[in-house]
Amino acid sequence: MPIYALGDIVPQVDPTAFVHPDAVLIGRVTIGAESTIWPGAVLRGDGAGIIIGARTSIQDGAIVHNTEVLPTVIGDDCTVGHLAHLEGCIVQNAVLIGTASIVLHEAVVESGALVGANAVVTNRLRVPAGAMALGVPAKIREGAASLEQNLHDAAHYVERGKRYRRELRRLD
Repeated sequence: MPIYALGDIVPQVDPTAFVHPDAVLIGRVTIGAESTIWPGAVLRGDGAGIIIGARTSIQDGAIVHNTEVLPTVIGDDCTVGHLAHLEGCIVQNAVLIGTASIVLHEAVVESGALVGANAVVTNRLRVPAGAMALGVPAKIREGAASLEQNLHDAAHYVERGKRYRRELRRLD
């Protein structure tokens, strides 16, 4: 897996995490216990940094970036869907970020919320706990997300990561 230092800044990966060999980690990136980083994901911590909590899945092709002054913080038990883009935002615990969605600077997605596929959570938007953010730009539907489903999804990827740590082998 390409893990790059940026000057003296080195990514920190918990030994129980799974980082696919085709994912890229650069600079100020911290990956928590039992988290999974899938093929083609890029986590580029060349500014204020990126923190990924425990049991969080960053799926294929997702991009996580930061700004010089805004870190990107993703909590525990989250699923960041394929091709999602997060930059300079805070995602609390047990959140589902849908496929190809975008979460921008200073946005906050509170615990148990869901950002729908292809949604754009604009700068400084707050998605309340348990709500859904849908559309472009995202509109809020209060109380529509399922915390239990979000936790189930996160647990599924923890188990999948354990399998990949045991069984993945390159054939060429």
